Amino acid sequence: MEKKIVLIDGHSILNRAFYGLPDLTNSEGLHTNAVLGFLNIMFKILDEEKPEYLTVAFDLNKPTFRHEMFQEYKGTRKSMPEELREQVPIMKEVLKAMGVNIVEKAGFEADDVLGTIAKTCEKEGYEVSLVSGDRDLLQLATDKIKIRIPKTKMSGTEVENYNTADVIEKYGVTPKQFIDLKGLMGDTSDNIPGVPGIGEKTATKIISQYDSIENAYEHVEEITPNKAREALKNHYDLAVLSKTLATIKTDCHIDFHISQAEIKNLTNEEAFVYFKKLEFKNLISRFQVDVSHNEGVEKLFKIITDFVEAENVFNKLLSQKTDDQSVVVGLQLIRENSTILGISLTFSEKDIYFIKVEGLISAAYLQDKVKNIVDHNYLIATNDLKSQLDFILATEKDPIADLGIGAYLLNPLKSTYHYDDIARDFLNLIIPNESELFGKISLIKAMDGSPEEFKNFCCYQGYVNYLGYDKLMKALKDTNMEQLFREIEMPLVFALFDMEQRGIGVNEGELKAYSERLGVKIAQLEKEIYELAGEEFNISSPKQLGVILFEKLRLPFGKKTKTGYSTSADILEKLVIEHPIVSFILEYRQLTKLKSTYADGLTAFISEDKRIHGKFHQTIAATGRISSTDPNLQNIPIRMELGRAIRKAFIPKEGYIFVDADYSQIELRVLAHMSGDEKLIAAYKEAQDIHRITASQVFHTPLEEVTPLQRSNAKAVNFGIVYGISSFGLGQDLNISRKEAESYINKYFETYPSVKNFLDELVAQGKKDGYVTTIFGRRRPIPELTSSNFMQRSFGERVAMNSPIQGTAADIIKIAMIRVNRKLKELNYRSRLILQIHDELLIEAHEEEKEQVMAILKEEMQNAAILSIPLEVDVNIGSNWYEAK
Repeated sequence: MEKKIVLIDGHSILNRAFYGLPDLTNSEGLHTNAVLGFLNIMFKILDEEKPEYLTVAFDLNKPTFRHEMFQEYKGTRKSMPEELREQVPIMKEVLKAMGVNIVEKAGFEADDVLGTIAKTCEKEGYEVSLVSGDRDLLQLATDKIKIRIPKTKMSGTEVENYNTADVIEKYGVTPKQFIDLKGLMGDTSDNIPGVPGIGEKTATKIISQYDSIENAYEHVEEITPNKAREALKNHYDLAVLSKTLATIKTDCHIDFHISQAEIKNLTNEEAFVYFKKLEFKNLISRFQVDVSHNEGVEKLFKIITDFVEAENVFNKLLSQKTDDQSVVVGLQLIRENSTILGISLTFSEKDIYFIKVEGLISAAYLQDKVKNIVDHNYLIATNDLKSQLDFILATEKDPIADLGIGAYLLNPLKSTYHYDDIARDFLNLIIPNESELFGKISLIKAMDGSPEEFKNFCCYQGYVNYLGYDKLMKALKDTNMEQLFREIEMPLVFALFDMEQRGIGVNEGELKAYSERLGVKIAQLEKEIYELAGEEFNISSPKQLGVILFEKLRLPFGKKTKTGYSTSADILEKLVIEHPIVSFILEYRQLTKLKSTYADGLTAFISEDKRIHGKFHQTIAATGRISSTDPNLQNIPIRMELGRAIRKAFIPKEGYIFVDADYSQIELRVLAHMSGDEKLIAAYKEAQDIHRITASQVFHTPLEEVTPLQRSNAKAVNFGIVYGISSFGLGQDLNISRKEAESYINKYFETYPSVKNFLDELVAQGKKDGYVTTIFGRRRPIPELTSSNFMQRSFGERVAMNSPIQGTAADIIKIAMIRVNRKLKELNYRSRLILQIHDELLIEAHEEEKEQVMAILKEEMQNAAILSIPLEVDVNIGSNWYEAK
């Protein structure tokens, strides 16, 4: 079997990848989408081809022989975007780390280098796969040289393949004739002039008939149509020049030998370090991490299984205690689900231990020892504290720091804040994480099957916490977020833990009855939809639905894709006024989602105590908002009555009621305060209907004559401004023209001029600093503001306008949660905070305490922040969540 070489056109594939993937950055702010896309394409090709050899050719930023022949060559090309330019040297470094052969040649393009190598290898009996996004390389196709043209999309990479027959089939000319084709028709991307007036169709006809430009010129009088004949006669010199410019050289003098291109260990240790730094987590799985990256440190790691040794470690730690509370202890509980395996403990750069549950060292023993460390007021540095509080038993008064939360504050755009992330970002330490070490193997199995890796995995946890604490605290101080960390985010951990432990009661019978009601309504909707469609079909199938709407009913706005017509929500919203079937379909979708996700889906989350103990997350949303999962109670569609009705299934335990408190228009109030707009502040101080007032001002209508429609439109503008809505978006929401929507926004800004100035200042601040801040100092980085892509920049501007407002509102509700939870506990009340949904808090209050609880909610929520206008809170009670809301 013949050996194979893969050749890659470096800049071409980087360019394809850059425009094929959304803008991505790592923790250091380096743009990485082009490098990631390149590697995805390269690995896909290598997986398919399984070659023995690989070479990548790059262009040099210098003139070539073609520029000497024709000064305007490639003169119309736009300069490379800065986000792409910075990735070129990174790409080369990564390839070098992988041991990939890179070739460049001054005076020539990568195409010429690739052409020369391809032809040389073909002569020597190798199969060649040449990967490029440039169709000029099709001229190199033979039965032994395959040109592979990838297309990068979010869904993956598709590749077009061309040998000689494929070029003929697609373009009607041979690969060699492809050069002449370019010579006649020219190439706007390379600014090759070609022959004026001769396009692709005519050029193909001429070359397929006469084989070459030279032969066509010899028979020029026979050429038809007349226009083409005259054009070739008058511009033959341009045709010859263009052919020369389009011809890839295959005889460059380059320093290349096939042995240089041999593929060895692409996923080596040096490459692993680069992939970790660039945060290519999906590609890390290609590495077999069987090397020690920090041998000097790992030699100090100790695993403790003997009870006496464990006692000695804890005694040694206690002997280091000082009165100034300066001793930092890196601590991490290691467990698999509910099984505690041990604790990772570090209290100096040489005292790094994993104390394993074994023999006399029980989980209870370790918990008692950890409680002792907490009680002695050591400064504990850990990660993901909330998941360990059932073991650590600390309180919010204890000196304890969650480094994951600190890392989140410093860069809220990341997806994870694990020990390996902190090691990389703050300690310049590259270490493998759990999945990289053990794959899908459980920790319990890894403990026995890979003891050395398991020991290192465990010890690194406490070690990173210990070393990372000072680094993170300094970074938080330098960015003015230390107070935010200590006074809001850390106490919040304890409030969220309490809420998760308490859970919320569920009436399974009511949930079942609700599901049945939904089922009846869904069946009715199905019947009505089938009648309007004139046939039965799968309503949940976008493909079948598209055929009904756009082919059978011939409705407008049909966008056909490879998989059929788009039936997305925005398309259907446009169609509501076109046919009655559409509103039924939208309702059907809402109800089936309600039934599957909530009415039926919630049952899986009900514990033995008949309560749902959901998870709350504080390091997910970049704005600082809390999110929930398992289940996500924040996404229950409550705009429709049937959606709200599911809240009837959530009930307090016997002898208790629900007390629900909700901030009224908190984000608009925050906007009024932060912008300092006098009219907006005055409207709120006078306790007027802000939407009616805005309608009166914007539509120049007396307050008492404002119509419900005007108020509704003003409400959309009010909230739209908070979210940086565009005229297009507002037009979509209100079903009005973009021009009319723009006039609404302009009138709004005329009414509240300080709001406009404030939002403009936020965007300017974002562009200048790279981030915007909330009142409490929370930062939201906005790398999109420097993007060369208009859509990305526009998104960045909306984020800059919205994040300080939404983030400040999120900070206020967090402060309220902390204070309410703390107050109820301090007063030793039986009532307790059990749920937070956006701007709403839910208390399960004992009947005898309801009046006090309502007063506490009002006081703590209204005073969570002192703004230039009062924070208003609506408080209600009920025997279920529906009644309370």
